[in-house]
Amino acid sequence: MQTSLRLQSRLVRRSSGALQLEQIHHKDAQPLNLKDPSVSAGQLRDMSVVIPTKTLPSGAKIPIIGFGAYLENQVSNSYNIVLSALKQGYRHIDTAKLFLTDWGYKRALASIKKSNEKIGLGYIDLFLLHAPGDAATRAETWRALEDLQEQGILKDIGVSNFSGAHIDKLMKTAKVKPAVNQIELHPWLTRPETVQYCKDHDIIVEAYSPLVKAFKMKDLTLNEIANEVGASPAQVLVAFSLANDIIPLPKSANPQRQKDNLAAINVKLSTAQVERLAALDEYFVTDWDPIRDEEV
Repeated sequence: MQTSLRLQSRLVRRSSGALQLEQIHHKDAQPLNLKDPSVSAGQLRDMSVVIPTKTLPSGAKIPIIGFGAYLENQVSNSYNIVLSALKQGYRHIDTAKLFLTDWGYKRALASIKKSNEKIGLGYIDLFLLHAPGDAATRAETWRALEDLQEQGILKDIGVSNFSGAHIDKLMKTAKVKPAVNQIELHPWLTRPETVQYCKDHDIIVEAYSPLVKAFKMKDLTLNEIANEVGASPAQVLVAFSLANDIIPLPKSANPQRQKDNLAAINVKLSTAQVERLAALDEYFVTDWDPIRDEEV
């Protein structure tokens, strides 16, 4: 394993989670020494917080709290935000680069290989199709991921914003089952059918926008429960995902909030509290909804 990581890449605005970075030339980028105690693997500098993992089909371990990377207007902001997250102890960084022009076997193959070269590690841990996309090219795009996995370029592969019906359709031609399905999830959008489908088929569920983009931070029930457990509303939302065996991907540019979100691993909700939060479900979508809107 490399002992340093040079963050000389630009985070592309995430439609949802493929581990992809765009190469940049950032004069302030310095190697990050992973042996430095301030960024020791998986542990916060001044809090005893160790993040458990789940096991992916490849045998790789994925931390059960990730960091949702957000594209800032300036490259230096993106660099500093991810650097800060790594220093807080995050070892699961979610970024994205997969555009509509990358769909289809040849285009997906070329795009992923190019991104792999830019990253410079020789492989990508986990690559997700960001949405069901064009039904006509979905199967061949997935086949490109399967072939790259066979070549060792992609260690694990998965999907994002797929319903159970989308996955069923995919599996009619697929050789490899998605390891992960990343979807928007929070108390106001619990998607019980999709979550249960994934659990029934041993597909790990990741939650993007678990903090609801701060739209609901003043909600009465959320704040009541936060007071009951002695945590912030954001920490309760992270804990809600964890209580449902879902990997949350909270994002923040603020180092203290990054640390607090990771420390939510120690916030334990009772069954009754989880049920009170789930009862808030109103199918509140913060951005887009391919699960419902895109063709099966």
